Amino acid sequence: MLLSGEDNSNMEREEFLSLYRHSLAHVLAKAVIEIFGNDVQYAIGPQIADGAYYDFVLPRPASPDDFTAIEERMREILKRKETWTRKEVSKQDALELFKDQKYKVEIIKDLPEDETISIYYTGDDYVDLCRGPHVENSAELLQAAFKVKAVSAAYWRGDAKNDSMQRIYIYAFPSKDELKKHLAFVKEAEERDHKKLGPELQLFMFHETAPGMPYWLPRGWRMYRALVQYWRELHDRNGYQEISAPVINNKKLWLISGHWAHYQDNMFIVPGTTWTPDADDVMAAKPMNCPNAMNTYARTNHSYRELPIRYNEIDMIHRKEKSGALNGLFRVQAFRQDDDHTFVSIPQIEEEIENIISIADEIYSTFGITYRAELSTRPEDFMGDIEDWNQAEAALKRILDKKYGEGGYEINEGDGAFYGPKIDLQIKDAIGREWQCGTVQLDFQLPHNFGLTYQDQSGRMVQPVVIHRAIFGSFERFIGILIENFKGAFPFWLSPYQVGIVPIRTEHNEYALELKRMLENIGVRVECDTADKNMNEKIKEYKNLKDPYIIVVGDKEVAERTVSINIRGVKQQLHGVTTDQLAAMCRKMNDEHLIELITSTEGIG
Repeated sequence: MLLSGEDNSNMEREEFLSLYRHSLAHVLAKAVIEIFGNDVQYAIGPQIADGAYYDFVLPRPASPDDFTAIEERMREILKRKETWTRKEVSKQDALELFKDQKYKVEIIKDLPEDETISIYYTGDDYVDLCRGPHVENSAELLQAAFKVKAVSAAYWRGDAKNDSMQRIYIYAFPSKDELKKHLAFVKEAEERDHKKLGPELQLFMFHETAPGMPYWLPRGWRMYRALVQYWRELHDRNGYQEISAPVINNKKLWLISGHWAHYQDNMFIVPGTTWTPDADDVMAAKPMNCPNAMNTYARTNHSYRELPIRYNEIDMIHRKEKSGALNGLFRVQAFRQDDDHTFVSIPQIEEEIENIISIADEIYSTFGITYRAELSTRPEDFMGDIEDWNQAEAALKRILDKKYGEGGYEINEGDGAFYGPKIDLQIKDAIGREWQCGTVQLDFQLPHNFGLTYQDQSGRMVQPVVIHRAIFGSFERFIGILIENFKGAFPFWLSPYQVGIVPIRTEHNEYALELKRMLENIGVRVECDTADKNMNEKIKEYKNLKDPYIIVVGDKEVAERTVSINIRGVKQQLHGVTTDQLAAMCRKMNDEHLIELITSTEGIG
């Protein structure tokens, strides 16, 4: 086997990496046993996306101090060039072989009596229960590029009721160059990690009393409001009407919509006085805004002349997640989604969705984000008439063909929502990961379930079609992506505070506060440190919080009615900037939603 991957044309790369990494997991286990002794209990060791891990119960806790020793012992084992031998054994023989290994015994006991059980020997002194395949000799792994990544706590079989174990991770790649590139990627990802930057920049926090439900801190909420304001202004221009509806509803609503049957396990249930799943007084926190929009439409009669009717909303929604799935702002249990439910006639579908995609283009380009489209078709548990589904899928395909060309998007067979097919917009972040944020879903089912109608040109009452639509996906996830994309250095218009004012001495405070009021009056978010402390200390604090403009005022600035500006990311300070020029700079950055910072006052009047 050539670990460079250059001549493995007979093996798909993923299969190649799977065999390679899984084999190294066995080497990892053997190394840990040799270092920690024969009392080690070893459980499972699968390959993962960038390497492998193995779960152990050890005589003493492993720590980062052990990493070098583990790596060196793994290399020593590879140099022994041991033969890997596969054997098939009976269930009884397997139980006898692993009688001192608690977790292997449990796995074996769970297997059917007639199961073919395979084991792998690495040399003569290490044996593991495994389906394989693996390398034939450790010599094939001599070029292996690996590094112990981390050690963490884990529960046997992922259940908190089971034994606590230690999970040792390794990075593993076919060449040193690939490992080096991956480590650089990991370092960059760590520097951008929103879970680290968010608290450091005083944007958000989490608390154990509300798992997966972010607290937005004052600075973070200012940014949140700026994003919402941008969203509202854009949608107001495009004929959307914002609504708000109850967060908790009786289960009767979810029975009508179909969520009770399809989504109950992911809902936060509020039991009534006679709690059973069938009780009439059961309430639930909404996981979706859709039924509320249906009720809003149903409040009055409608004519075809009113369509399309676009109801957008950003109410809080709640979705129950497994604790292990929670991931900062990327996977939460309480969030605000930039929802819209647009009611259209069938002839209006294509034009309306084209308009939605143009709005998505504008939003994503504002943040310098690229995306690709996917079409998700009818799932197995679909609701409604199959002909409606066929009609809806054909309409979405025509739109995508026109926008991106045939073959310019992916098709995910069977991955649509239970009520209709959808277009998903997958955005790419700064380090190349993809996130499903935008979605456009065509729905013939909910209007039917809620008995929605409008009067057409001939006077008949007919059913509208609903387009479900989000572009951010959720404000929380989108902000998490933005934090990482910009490393917390947000564009001027989005920054929690856009200007930090530093008076050099307390006698300059009056002018500093005058500047603050002037900028606030034109909609600029300003903070001003009037404390009696060192100027450099104030500047450092605002730099750490990544304020785009830091204004310094002293004797000269007060006398001339000017400011000196430190622009984030620019070494040279601007001096002698008039207050009118400063106001013009701030207005331009806000009005045009620029990503780049202005580095001079030239041409600004």
